[in-house]
Amino acid sequence: MSVLIRITTVPISLKILLKGQLKFMHEHGLSVKGIASQGIELKEVSKSEGIEVHAIEMTRTISPLKDLKSLWDFYKICKKEKPSIVHSHTPKAGIIGMLGAKLAGVPIRLHTVAGMPLMETMGVKRKILDFVERLTYGAATKVYPNSKGLFDFIVSNRYTSLNKLKVIGNGSSNGINTALFSKETISAEQQNLLKNELGIGNDDFVFVFVGRLVGDKGINELVKAFCKLNHSAVKLLLVGPLESDLDPLDNDTLKWINESNNILSVGFQKDVRPYLAISSALVFPSYREGFPNVVMQAGAMELPAIVSDINGCNEIIIEGKNGTIIPVKNVDAVKDAMEMMITDKEFYLQMKGNARRMITERYEQQVVWDALLTEYKSLLKDRGLDNV
Repeated sequence: MSVLIRITTVPISLKILLKGQLKFMHEHGLSVKGIASQGIELKEVSKSEGIEVHAIEMTRTISPLKDLKSLWDFYKICKKEKPSIVHSHTPKAGIIGMLGAKLAGVPIRLHTVAGMPLMETMGVKRKILDFVERLTYGAATKVYPNSKGLFDFIVSNRYTSLNKLKVIGNGSSNGINTALFSKETISAEQQNLLKNELGIGNDDFVFVFVGRLVGDKGINELVKAFCKLNHSAVKLLLVGPLESDLDPLDNDTLKWINESNNILSVGFQKDVRPYLAISSALVFPSYREGFPNVVMQAGAMELPAIVSDINGCNEIIIEGKNGTIIPVKNVDAVKDAMEMMITDKEFYLQMKGNARRMITERYEQQVVWDALLTEYKSLLKDRGLDNV
């Protein structure tokens, strides 16, 4: 049985972003091992996915000495486990995973690109991150951008050769479980209880954002735009953790969130489905993404979406069909799109009616898993490793 190592920087990426996929691969002939930084989520992954896990410390910031230690630790794991495939996700795990696997002689080295922090970086730091990106791709045997937009960005920046690049299926790292993300899974009673708890009226139009509350996600623009709306029965529901260390929100934004009765910030939630079920539309004005799960999740829960014109978002959303696409970092564009959702009932209902179908047809999870498994088997066969 061929050994497959999947490595991410933090364990929550294994747990959430690749949920179910590791178990699927393990059940279909691969001995899967998960690697990430230490954390309670790593043990949870081992239990839920039925796989062996290992912890090595990795930082999300540039830390040369710590990174060398991480590289050495991963190299030793590869020498011990002798994987046929190492497949990395997230930038830091990418450089550690691909370099460590190459040094250890792992024959198949795969890296998935799902969002690139360097897109919002300038100057010396951008040059460093460009170098790291090229080094990661250079050590990989295949690179999988998880959207067509990222594919084009990688090509235009000449990070690697075309023959190394491939988008699996229609994009996305894990697809969407449309049976789980269905409005039918949240009863009317559950919805009413949650609405009452949050002070949401039956006639309120609820815009929802799901994700980290940081600057790069467009939260400053979103809150500012919402505060400009002149409608009484409208709420903004923010579902996600406030991260004030790496990319803090503006002071004014924090003040509005804390003081407005119509902005409801509920923090991190293990299950976002109830919050999507009581909402009317998703607003996701992020500056950069790979292939955002939340836009697929919201669509599967029958929500049209307002998204920024960035990688992934502008592929999941088709203008005027299941949502609308707006310029990045544009407060007025966010406000106008929200106004349109509220006032143009016919247009809103048309987009809402298309939302779930357009996700199930293109991004059903099983389709993504099958495509990746086929890719693994093809690569193993080409190397004569399919019977390992």
